[in-house]
Amino acid sequence: MAFRSVVLLGLILTGIAGYSQEQEKKKTSRPDIPGSVIVELGVNLKNGVVPPDFKKGLWGSRTINVYYQYPIRIFKTKFSFNPGIGLSLERWRFINNYTLSPTPDADGSYPLMPATKVLPGTIDRTQLVNNYIEAPLEIRYDTTPEDIARSFNACLGVRVGVLYDSFMKIDYRENGENKSTKDKQFHGMNSIRYGVYGRIGIGGFSLFSYYNLSPMFQTDKGPVNTSMNSVTIGISINGF
Repeated sequence: MAFRSVVLLGLILTGIAGYSQEQEKKKTSRPDIPGSVIVELGVNLKNGVVPPDFKKGLWGSRTINVYYQYPIRIFKTKFSFNPGIGLSLERWRFINNYTLSPTPDADGSYPLMPATKVLPGTIDRTQLVNNYIEAPLEIRYDTTPEDIARSFNACLGVRVGVLYDSFMKIDYRENGENKSTKDKQFHGMNSIRYGVYGRIGIGGFSLFSYYNLSPMFQTDKGPVNTSMNSVTIGISINGF
């Protein structure tokens, strides 16, 4: 569902870009909105000191990013500075059906435990959801800045994000009925994260990679003895 939504949005954005270019050719008075909308779909990979019970699925552990960026050309070069703002919606799917404890231990940490210790019935799926407001800042190179729709491009940048929503979601079956519950709290997560990223591609389609420099959990607040961070790789669609 997430993949289909991103593809659909990408097609819409590409269509809007093509329509805007056609309108420009016709020299109409319609205003040209500056900047671009970038949609990214990626898979999350574990990195650093990972808790033994943090066993994730590949496709179920994914991120969707949506950013607005405004390009500022650096003099008359092929480089531009691109500040932006947007959302990063991160999911971690646990293949062992573990969950973060709904209450902290005596030392203030939130251990991982089987979801069957929290809920009755048969557990179908557990996942950790983290949603961020993020500000990307990047330096971008375009071989043809005057026609970025056909230009080879590459960029390097940094992102700083604020965690505004976090919860554990558990899907389970009880007495033949499908149920779902959310435990909305931060579970010892770091409220601020920061990292570096890069993209490379042609026109509106690129590959990207994001390396999170900050630990996912606060020191001694998440699962014991962890300094886990993350890496995300995937595809990027630029709506121009």
